[in-house]
Amino acid sequence: MGRSIKKDAILQTAERLFYEHGFRGVGLKQITNEASVATMTIYNHFSSKENLVEEVLKQREERYWTYLDSHVEMDSDSPFILAVEAHGRWLKEQSYKGDMFLRAIEDYAGANNEIENIARGHKSRLLEYFQRLAHKKGKENETDLANQFTLLLEGTTSMTTLIGAEEATEHSIKMARTIVRHTL
Repeated sequence: MGRSIKKDAILQTAERLFYEHGFRGVGLKQITNEASVATMTIYNHFSSKENLVEEVLKQREERYWTYLDSHVEMDSDSPFILAVEAHGRWLKEQSYKGDMFLRAIEDYAGANNEIENIARGHKSRLLEYFQRLAHKKGKENETDLANQFTLLLEGTTSMTTLIGAEEATEHSIKMARTIVRHTL
């Protein structure tokens, strides 16, 4: 059985508001007003604002990995470049104001372990993704490559807020090509 329409509306509205105004800058009242639901409807689906934040982060992470997986052909000559390009498109379409997971780490560091764990888990999963990719491509230096590409994507995300997703992605693709060229 699928999720309810109201729960989806709450999650979509909460994600948009959290992304635009930060986790601390948005209250449940604003979410209920903009999602056109009653306060009890939120509490029927989420035990607290923190629980809602957790679900928003999980949903966003699932969308990110689905997006990345749909754009990266693991058996291509350079799945690393495809991953950088896909990440750049994600930034342009979904994350042009910065990284929601880093915001969660900043806002909830030490305050709510589950929210922080979800956000840190997303970053760890990115590193593991590149380690598996390097292993699959037979690279001996898979840990180094994973660190380099994770740093590259994180830097691209950060630079998006300064120079825009397109320009940040152009630079990161050039850097990715250099990394790939020097690891053959």
